Amino acid sequence: MQMPSWEIGRALGIPIRVHASWFLVFLLVTWSLSTGYLPDSLPGLSPERYWAMGAVAAILLFFSVLLHELGHSYVALYYRIPIEQITLFIFGGVAHMRREAPSPKAEFLIAVAGPVVSFAIGGTCFLFVILAESIQGLQGMIMLGALLGIVNVQLGLFNLIPGFPLDGGRVLRAGLWAWGKDFYRATKQATVIGLAFGAIFSLVGLLIVYRAASGELPASMMSNGGWVVVIGMFLFAAARASRRQAAMRQSLATVPVRDIMVKTVVSIPAQCALDEAVNQYFQTYGYGGFPVLADRRLVGMVTVSDVQGVAPALWAWRRVEQVMRPFSESLVITPEAPVIHAMERMASGGWDRLVVVQDGEVVGLVTQSAIVHFLRLRSG
Repeated sequence: MQMPSWEIGRALGIPIRVHASWFLVFLLVTWSLSTGYLPDSLPGLSPERYWAMGAVAAILLFFSVLLHELGHSYVALYYRIPIEQITLFIFGGVAHMRREAPSPKAEFLIAVAGPVVSFAIGGTCFLFVILAESIQGLQGMIMLGALLGIVNVQLGLFNLIPGFPLDGGRVLRAGLWAWGKDFYRATKQATVIGLAFGAIFSLVGLLIVYRAASGELPASMMSNGGWVVVIGMFLFAAARASRRQAAMRQSLATVPVRDIMVKTVVSIPAQCALDEAVNQYFQTYGYGGFPVLADRRLVGMVTVSDVQGVAPALWAWRRVEQVMRPFSESLVITPEAPVIHAMERMASGGWDRLVVVQDGEVVGLVTQSAIVHFLRLRSG
């Protein structure tokens, strides 16, 4: 069962969500700091004070992760790549981009933006520590600043490991993409490195666990080894999923929209009343949306959700043109365009279907469900 997540706010217009697994790692980090690091670094305080400081430190650590992801998102938005959301979860955070970077340069800049933010935060924290050391009574702040500085530098360095889908792997993909001029081949090559690093992390973690269990290392190292194993498995699984996705996207890049579009298109007149549209179109055909025409010209798209936004009692008094999403260039695509372009256009424009137009005439309709069905047939 998929674990839930909750939206806690927005930044740069992007929804920020917290995954259920985040609470587990938040508790673990707070417990680790309040029972180990804080008492060792700042002795003499009460347990309650350590737990409060540990919770504050854990929140600031995850805020650092959020800023790291916002660094990626800011550059992605500069290149007009929509960001669906940023999710904080057990392994940190991820910015969900709706489409890939348009060029190797954009891929490189988006990838390095996160580590650059982490290094900047780390440097600022270290500068604060240096300036505050001469001031009495700031030991707690100095200790917290040092902790945040170290963690942010470690976060930046870890993400620069050249294993996809880590940031370093994306930098590697950008270089391979620029060198070979083939995005999908570069992705597959970068994921191989990601698989290798995932396997290496897992083996190193197992070795640490074994040596700690046999007494060659301190027993406290066993939990560290376990975390290394988990990170390695996560990286391996993420690289493997990215490789499959790259293969899927490559296949969609070679298939024209013409091959999967619906060729018999039913459209609704713009002046049609909503009750008539419901009875004669939505219920009769069972489609989720229809192109809207006025004088044989495409003027928009109307969907079930558009109609549901109007009270049924008003359907007789409202026309389709009053509730439809108006025409934009993102609504149409040519029959010879690759299916992957249709997917990207749907994602960027927020459409679940596109109108296929050739020489000014509507010749078909391509939907998300048709693309999913096509992929299922290919994978079977």
